[in-house]
Amino acid sequence: MSVYEYHAKTIMGEEKSLQEYEGKVLVIVNTASKCGFTPQYKELQALYDEFKDQGLEILGFPCNQFAGQEPGNEEEIQEFCQLNYGVTFPMFAKVDVKGDHAHPLFTYLTREAPGILGSKAIKWNFTKFLVNKQGAVVSRHSPQTSPKDMKKEIEAQLAQ
Repeated sequence: MSVYEYHAKTIMGEEKSLQEYEGKVLVIVNTASKCGFTPQYKELQALYDEFKDQGLEILGFPCNQFAGQEPGNEEEIQEFCQLNYGVTFPMFAKVDVKGDHAHPLFTYLTREAPGILGSKAIKWNFTKFLVNKQGAVVSRHSPQTSPKDMKKEIEAQLAQ
């Protein structure tokens, strides 16, 4: 199994196979517009700007499961991200990342890279998963981890 087995709807409503990202290093992150970690969009965009030409893709998945911090619809979310943070990396439609209705991609990610003490559940917005060029999950980073703190790990994956 790999992330390439999954499909997701883009923020524009188009069904997209993650197979399209084969051979790229991915950072997959659940996002929210009204969260204390929302400024991480700026750091994620900076990583994307720095490394996209070397094969990095950042995939943002809005989620409203944590204190209702992503209440908007897809159009509102996209506008917020572009106006406030200049986001140009791929954004997807709002998904659940935990529970009975979790998107299958996030069920896979959390199974492959459990959190602290083996917990599979995503605890909050801006949990980040690093995926290698073969589609395997390399690591999981907590919401408190600054995206810029992932830079060395991203560079190592890009070099492989």
